[in-house]
Amino acid sequence: MKFLGKHSSIQEVMALIAKVAPFKTTCLITGESGTGKELVARTIHQQSKRKNKNFVTINCGAIPEQLLESELFGYVKGSFTGATTDKKGLFEEAHGGTIFLDEIGEMSLALQSKLLRVLQESEIRKVGGVAPIQIDVRVLSATLKDLSAEVAKKTFREDLYYRLNVMSLHLPALRERKEDIPELVQHFLDKYKKTEKTPQVDALVLRKFQQYQWPGNIRELENTIERAVVLSNQDDRIELEHLPENFRKKIEEHETQLPMQDENLSIKQRVMALEIELIKKALLRTSGNRTHAAKILEISHRALLYKLKEYELSDFP
Repeated sequence: MKFLGKHSSIQEVMALIAKVAPFKTTCLITGESGTGKELVARTIHQQSKRKNKNFVTINCGAIPEQLLESELFGYVKGSFTGATTDKKGLFEEAHGGTIFLDEIGEMSLALQSKLLRVLQESEIRKVGGVAPIQIDVRVLSATLKDLSAEVAKKTFREDLYYRLNVMSLHLPALRERKEDIPELVQHFLDKYKKTEKTPQVDALVLRKFQQYQWPGNIRELENTIERAVVLSNQDDRIELEHLPENFRKKIEEHETQLPMQDENLSIKQRVMALEIELIKKALLRTSGNRTHAAKILEISHRALLYKLKEYELSDFP
């Protein structure tokens, strides 16, 4: 997937990527789950001089500490039960390229110390090994956590934090950039369409997309569109019935919780507001000529004069 969106926050991220990509600078990518942190890392790699080398990823929060160390740095034969041969770690596999450490905030303090040495010395030691191995790897990392708060709580090393956070890139939640939803929806429709013809989203569905808070962010939107395309069968329109039940339920809850007093339902006041707006526009268009304004509004000159007095617009414009 490519980066999409015209929201200022996304444009800022794209500009930062272009600036930082040519260098070996470490970058810390922050944002909620599903906002596209790995996509940022891949884009940085693809725009760098390392693009023809390996891009290696690992989720530090999904692997137990001891196993994570051997995954990152490799191990030598006989270093533990089951180590029947030497094994390269991900840092060696990424030599000349880039490694992306997702959920870096979940890494233990002991392993943080070893990672810090890698960043400082550009070398690793395999589990059970003695000789250091020189590596040339660009390190990109991401986290859901506020690492500065973790540093204050002594659960994340301050020196490692500053090593990782030379350049910071923050991705906004989808609910903060809802104007980008139509473009993202179209992208995923094109991606998952089953025929040459791209299905269209019903206007009501698109309005619901704009109302929804998207706790799973872009990943949730993509999954929703893929599911809808599948359920719509060969139809060329995505309807509300094609959306997940949980999505529909949350939208209904949101609508029932809207306070009635926040919305003026008076027909009289709505009509009055609309008439005032139209009269002002007509007068501005005709440079204050009331006869011409009345013709544009398709009312009599006398009726216009009455409304100008009623709405206290006699001196407008």
